[in-house]
Amino acid sequence: MRLLFVPLINLLLFLRHLLGLPFRLMGTRGRPAYVRFRLTGDIPYRELPRRRSLGLLGGQNRPEPATVTSLEAFREALELLAKDPKVKGILLELEDLAVPPAKRDVLVKLLEGFRGAGKRVVAWAVGVDNLGYQVMCAADEALLSPAGRLELVGYAAEAMAVGEGLGRLGVQAHFFRRGEYKTMPELFTLPHVSNIQREVLESFLDERYAELVDTLAKGRRRTPEQVRAWIDGGPYSARRAAAEGLIDGVCDEAALPERLSGKGAEGKDAEDEEEGLGPMPMYRARLPWPLVRWRRLRPLPRLAVVPVSGMIVTGKGGAGVTGQMAGSESVVKALRAAGRNRRARAVVLFVSSSGGSAVASEIILEAVQRVARKKPVIAFVDRVAASGGYMAALGAKEIWATPHAIVGSIGVFAGKFDTSGLMEKLGVHRTLITRGENAGIYSSTRGFTEHERVLMEAEVEETYQAFLEHVAKARGRTKEEIHALGEGRVYSGTRALAAGLVDRTEGFEEACRRAMELAKVPGRFELQVYGGEGRRFSLLKLLLGGSHAGTYAFCPTAWSLQGFGEGERFE
Repeated sequence: MRLLFVPLINLLLFLRHLLGLPFRLMGTRGRPAYVRFRLTGDIPYRELPRRRSLGLLGGQNRPEPATVTSLEAFREALELLAKDPKVKGILLELEDLAVPPAKRDVLVKLLEGFRGAGKRVVAWAVGVDNLGYQVMCAADEALLSPAGRLELVGYAAEAMAVGEGLGRLGVQAHFFRRGEYKTMPELFTLPHVSNIQREVLESFLDERYAELVDTLAKGRRRTPEQVRAWIDGGPYSARRAAAEGLIDGVCDEAALPERLSGKGAEGKDAEDEEEGLGPMPMYRARLPWPLVRWRRLRPLPRLAVVPVSGMIVTGKGGAGVTGQMAGSESVVKALRAAGRNRRARAVVLFVSSSGGSAVASEIILEAVQRVARKKPVIAFVDRVAASGGYMAALGAKEIWATPHAIVGSIGVFAGKFDTSGLMEKLGVHRTLITRGENAGIYSSTRGFTEHERVLMEAEVEETYQAFLEHVAKARGRTKEEIHALGEGRVYSGTRALAAGLVDRTEGFEEACRRAMELAKVPGRFELQVYGGEGRRFSLLKLLLGGSHAGTYAFCPTAWSLQGFGEGERFE
């Protein structure tokens, strides 16, 4: 059937473009000299024809014409424009850009390549933060609206310790941990933030701050000392930013066409202004022979993408109080489907998780290992793969992380909350009746008995040793070597590469090409997402499960750091 319909569809496409040729030829002269693009939100790497959006791949919501819908589409557009001698450059408008550093690096690289082709890039915004300003510095000219602001203030981190507060409420936290850098229990047990927690946060702050200074110094052609003085002088109004040399000028949105043309209003009517600047769809519509995506007789080979997003839990997962939860049942089902599909020649495990249940993480690890015995699996991280998230990635043939991704946190903790004091204050009286010495081990009506403490400590130690074994086997190291890197220590992608915890520090597209290379599939391919379906959040389920003790491979620092880098604070 495909051999019959594909030629017919291609014939219809040809006729459609042939019939539209006279109209396109008439509009060729009106092809804009500058093409307008709008960067907003968390731009996906690629687009897929499906409704769900995973932060990894785009959905089907119709944005305004100038909005960049994926990094892949932006790259294709810039490559097309770079070859057109009639195109002078692009206008890049930034509005609430919220991409991770990995995607920011892709945007900067694309803009530098476009400028290298002899084209001009003008960036404009009403207001930008550290992230947006770094992208603007990759342009030839950076402009702000007269009412705009430049929130260049560096980075801040706020760690929290609520142990004293819980005690005043009558709640006692009882936790056991393996690894002095496994600081999650400290949130609930200590009255103040520990020196270790401060050390971890400061190491990431130092890395990110140094990169900010370096990027701005390069983009604005200033010394690092001047850039540091800029940061210490922020935030800025648009006019003060222009006076200090942080931007190239102040310009109202309505005056942008005039600014791009380099001419005054005299001798230039409104129609000329409209023709001088337009979005990419307008540019394509005025090409004599626009790019046609012909249907293929043979479908492209497929690369399966399986996301592990959010806190790892047993069951189906779904939406939770803190965001998406990766249910082991759903992830395993997705991995099985990707493994069975013959057209999917390789798999990319897209990990964005700070960890969670140790049991659920190990279940996912085993499922990844089963798929990896059938076809190549690459684990990719652009935000965080810590603790249980890192455990899940160990089943892949290779682990790829971007330089500022958060990796590691090899450690374990377990515990529960004793709410008996709070219940007493509220006048709620509960009586625990058991049969069996340890039957009340998970109850929130009391703390742990001495015998239960011994059991919990043994379970935590056993889980930690199993974690070390998984890492040692996957990374070709000894348990002793991994222990020296473990105990909850958290690494950036760059430091994780130096420590041997990841194989490469490159981007998503490079990881995808590597997966297909291992599958011996050259050339183009398409992506197919498996899993990632959300379920409705159940408050009742959360409350019922909250009183249970459990063993966790979770990294609170990584969880907090996921939004780090855009002038935000840790919570």
